[in-house]
Amino acid sequence: MMYSRLIGSGSYLPEKVLTNEELESMVDTDHDWIMARTGIAERRIAADDEFTCDLAEKASKAAIKAAGVSAQDIDLIVVATTTADQVFPSTACLLQHRLGIEGPPAFDVQAVCAGFMFALDIADKFIRTGSASCALVVGAETFSRIIDWSDRRTCILFGDGGGAVVLKADQQPGILSTHLHSDGRFKDLLCVPAGISRNYQAIQSGTAFTTMEGSEVFRWAVTAMADLVDETLAANSLDKEDVDWLIPHQANVRIINAVGRRAGFPAEKVIVTVEHHGNTSAASVPLALDESIRDGTIKPGDLVLMEGFGGGFTWGSALIRI
Repeated sequence: MMYSRLIGSGSYLPEKVLTNEELESMVDTDHDWIMARTGIAERRIAADDEFTCDLAEKASKAAIKAAGVSAQDIDLIVVATTTADQVFPSTACLLQHRLGIEGPPAFDVQAVCAGFMFALDIADKFIRTGSASCALVVGAETFSRIIDWSDRRTCILFGDGGGAVVLKADQQPGILSTHLHSDGRFKDLLCVPAGISRNYQAIQSGTAFTTMEGSEVFRWAVTAMADLVDETLAANSLDKEDVDWLIPHQANVRIINAVGRRAGFPAEKVIVTVEHHGNTSAASVPLALDESIRDGTIKPGDLVLMEGFGGGFTWGSALIRI
């Protein structure tokens, strides 16, 4: 049987830093209030001439280099994003061209903050079925473009960034299992209530912004991600003690800490990187993964449980042996 193994990771954050102190001059808030409620000290903001594909390209090139493969070895590209450069072609096709790859399938996945988990699941199934042998999986967002910077409920949370991994076919298990869920009943609790087909006037006027019912999203995110831990462990006949690291979606520290407590993980086994990049939606999990691999926190052979939760609602997890 063929499996997919993670052989390289990469990430990229825009140069521009937006601190809490700078937000104080933009909206009714202050550093201590933001830190107490989110644990976010700063977030990165894409430059005016910097787009989602730019972030994806830089993260992808870092992942390809780390994997020790050529771009020409890639035979599948899946990009998770909510903030595509264009209506079409897909950001994945734009990225494919940037990388000089011709021919293999390239497409986007839209599951917001859980998008990377959905993209990873798809690429894993391509490899397991023999439809691909070397896949590039990317989460990239310029989420700052859909934020109302006068709304302190949302503007303090989100930032821009990109993360990527390369998966390769292997006879030894790397991705042990993936688990995906969605529930459209809660579509209005976290959304951008505009699009190309519906309420397109908001797109034209530049007022298509993220709206969020914070307390409801918090409750559902904590419950769903804690339950995902149990589901993932049960599917693999493992106990919590068998897992070396938990990487929850980097939404805010309160959610991350609550998920860890509810799932029974000690704080020292929960990866937290949100303080310096904020919630980067589909990019948050691969960003945290890459940073933790590169700084030596996560080591070869470690068992890592990753999970995301986003608007839709969508939620998903993956258990990976590094």
